[in-house]
Amino acid sequence: MRSLKHINKYFYKYRWRLSLGVLFVSISNVFGVFSVTYIGTALDFVIHSLTKPDVLANPYQELVRLGLMIIGFALVSGFFLFLTRQTIIVMSRMIEYDLKNEIYAQYQLLDTAFYKRNNTGDLMNRISEDVGRVRMYIGPAIMYIVNTFVTFMLTIFVMLHTDVKLTIYVLLPLPVLAISIYFVSDTINKKSTKVQEKLSEITTMTQEAFSGIRVLKAYGREQQSFDEFDRQSGEYKKRTLGLVKTESLFQPFMIGLIGLSTLSTIYIGGMEVIEGKLTIGSIAVFLVFVNRLTWPIASLGWVTSLIQRAAASQTRINEFLNTQPEIKNTEPVHSEIKGRIEFRNVSFVYPDSGITGLKNVSFTVEPGQSLAIIGKTGSGKSTIASLLCRLYDVTSGEILIDGTPISRLNLAGLRQQTGYVPQEVFLFSDTIANNISFGVHTGTQDLPAVENAAKNAAIYSNIIEFPDKFETVVGERGITLSGGQKQRVSIARAIIKEPKLLIFDDCLSAVDTETEEEILNNLKRVMKGKTSVIISHRVSSVKNADAIIVLQSGEIIERGNHRELLEKQGTYFNLHKMQLLEGVQGEKD
Repeated sequence: MRSLKHINKYFYKYRWRLSLGVLFVSISNVFGVFSVTYIGTALDFVIHSLTKPDVLANPYQELVRLGLMIIGFALVSGFFLFLTRQTIIVMSRMIEYDLKNEIYAQYQLLDTAFYKRNNTGDLMNRISEDVGRVRMYIGPAIMYIVNTFVTFMLTIFVMLHTDVKLTIYVLLPLPVLAISIYFVSDTINKKSTKVQEKLSEITTMTQEAFSGIRVLKAYGREQQSFDEFDRQSGEYKKRTLGLVKTESLFQPFMIGLIGLSTLSTIYIGGMEVIEGKLTIGSIAVFLVFVNRLTWPIASLGWVTSLIQRAAASQTRINEFLNTQPEIKNTEPVHSEIKGRIEFRNVSFVYPDSGITGLKNVSFTVEPGQSLAIIGKTGSGKSTIASLLCRLYDVTSGEILIDGTPISRLNLAGLRQQTGYVPQEVFLFSDTIANNISFGVHTGTQDLPAVENAAKNAAIYSNIIEFPDKFETVVGERGITLSGGQKQRVSIARAIIKEPKLLIFDDCLSAVDTETEEEILNNLKRVMKGKTSVIISHRVSSVKNADAIIVLQSGEIIERGNHRELLEKQGTYFNLHKMQLLEGVQGEKD
């Protein structure tokens, strides 16, 4: 139950609704008890009128009155029970809404390293399945706990007032039930945790299968994928059945104890009726009260299961809610940047893998200049882009923007003034226009600006060929577009907001050389007056930059402009020569 303390702040937030719910359930039970006591009165009246018919002048009128009283109390009880659900259950839905928003907001704060450590399926499961189980504790469980407590207090009070001895015999099985619940709860909690863990694994597997369906089909792995899903589902079924078995054995045990209470009522009560200590109506009241206690007692197992499941789920939720982002925004004030970039002996080691990305890298880019970074795969090019967007913090050294350490800049302000085209393009399942205008924070879509960005990214001619043009909805992750089209839409997304800093991370790898040349010529106009970093493995993409650095194994091995690097006849020269030969060979083919 310790993990569920996190929910207490929401109980306080909706305290008036919760208080009304407790009040309504109490009133409902009071009228319910009155209804039962009148049943005993009515039964005694019937027996009395049958044994002494001459004493009562008009017994039918009294019976109608008693019947109307019973019906009236039952209706009032039912009405307040309805109000109970309208307060407590509605409160649970409101808390569910708040909790999902809290989790989603926390997800937005967490950094890239967190998302590399945790899979998407598990993230989704915690905000859906786990929150749903917590809601069952907030709503139904709380309602039945309050209802059980009030029912017990009122019912036992009336029973003790009627006959103490009979009440004691009726309540004897309850301590055994309480002890049983204590021991069973821990088992239910452990089994519930294992069920949720397996469900997260299944969610992750299916999400990956659906996202990579083209790869599955291309390699003919549908059957293997199904077999793996079947195996995972079988394990989930096994764990779920283990949990259900524990609960199903517990339920008959509780019903058996309730049956003992009924037998005790009939036997002990019958003896006292024979002795003249109780009336038959009193025995009937006791039997109704025993049955009235049946559901609260039986629901204890169900409520216990709900609470244990909720505790297991909230533990999983708290694990992420208590995770502190490694990238923290220490500066609340948004400031304009001019675009001067300086790396001072920057080294970086990826936190989870331990792979070294950069080693003592130093360079400076003045405002409005362009820097090109070239090197082989794994040389550290994309690491520089990630550090400039502050997706990671440096391990050692310092990055300065306009002379200010990047860690002391407002994080949102830095990213809003940066146009970043990642190596791995991600498009949302939305219209092309909305994907391009994604980074514009005005709240309204400027179609002329979208079209202009598309023209500069050399994607306009492709878009207008679609039946719905800019209103064409791309599939999940842009699956309906080719790789080159996705890259150009991503470039348009970056340049439409006219940022002070532009970062192109190998974003032309999927386009042909002719389209590449067109895009680069357009980007010359776009990048004018803006600081730009162009990362590529193609010399053709970087040759016009003001400065070029060549990376190898995370270190700068050459630097200069295109002409200077060719004159050195080093790594850059060899790369240029090799790519020229590849281009000539490609033209011959």
